[in-house]
Amino acid sequence: MDDIVGILNIKIKVSSKEKLAYILVILTSLLWGSSATVGKIVLKNLSNFQILFYISFIAFVSLFIISWKKGSLNQVKSYTKRDYFNFAYMGFIGVFLYDIFFYGALMHAPAQEVFIVNYTWPVWVGIFSCILIKEKFSIKKAIAIGMGFVGIYLVVSKGKMNVAVEIGNMKGYAMALMGAVCYGIFSVLGKKHNYDKFLSMMFYYAFTFIYISIYLCIFYYIPAINFKEFLGLIWLGAFSGGIASVLWSLALKHGDTFKMSNMIFLTPFISLIYTHFILGDRIYVSSFIGLLFIIIGILIEKLVNTA
Repeated sequence: MDDIVGILNIKIKVSSKEKLAYILVILTSLLWGSSATVGKIVLKNLSNFQILFYISFIAFVSLFIISWKKGSLNQVKSYTKRDYFNFAYMGFIGVFLYDIFFYGALMHAPAQEVFIVNYTWPVWVGIFSCILIKEKFSIKKAIAIGMGFVGIYLVVSKGKMNVAVEIGNMKGYAMALMGAVCYGIFSVLGKKHNYDKFLSMMFYYAFTFIYISIYLCIFYYIPAINFKEFLGLIWLGAFSGGIASVLWSLALKHGDTFKMSNMIFLTPFISLIYTHFILGDRIYVSSFIGLLFIIIGILIEKLVNTA
């Protein structure tokens, strides 16, 4: 419990670690679920590349402070060139490419639909675990993957099974799906490494900041931002990024991993609430049903892995 008070400067009286874990996972869902809505607002004047420049720097600083408070920065001395190579390529796949695709998708499609399609990343974890680390493929995994894709189609077609997907949103849906693929690969490759959670994320964001800075200097430009955009970027970088990662790791530390992993499925439902009340987006029944298909598929995949 001391780590939470020390890192986040909050005091929560609970009767057990499990209750604390439930509080932490709900807070994580509230923060992660806000990313599509806040991102959509900030993207009014900025591109996905420009957003990532600020977010990666803010997230790096917030995670550096957290790691310093935890006293884990001393571990950096033991890292080798191989470790930094791992941070470089993992950061490129799981942060740089993922965020480019995620925020790019928000530029071309409704926030609620982008978030749901993007939330298929656990399905891709199942696919790439078979390809990259040779886990066994089974009929249950095939069913889980199939349900995920049915869910995607329900969301993007708005339930009109005999009608083509809206062409205007196709680029956004494709980018959301590519983001999910990147995060699926990132999650599978992450199984090979055993780094401190906060330090590794700090380096992933540090390398991402280097990549995006080079890109903007060569192909684009670093934009000035107004106060409203500054607040949105702080939220995305520090709260939805750094602090949410801390809360999620602490939830896994203090609670049952399987229960916490199931609880995190609150996130896309919370995202629907944000987009409805803040952005004014209509919540389609097809989005809700499609999301249920995706989550059931993910749960089947999880049951296969824990069997």
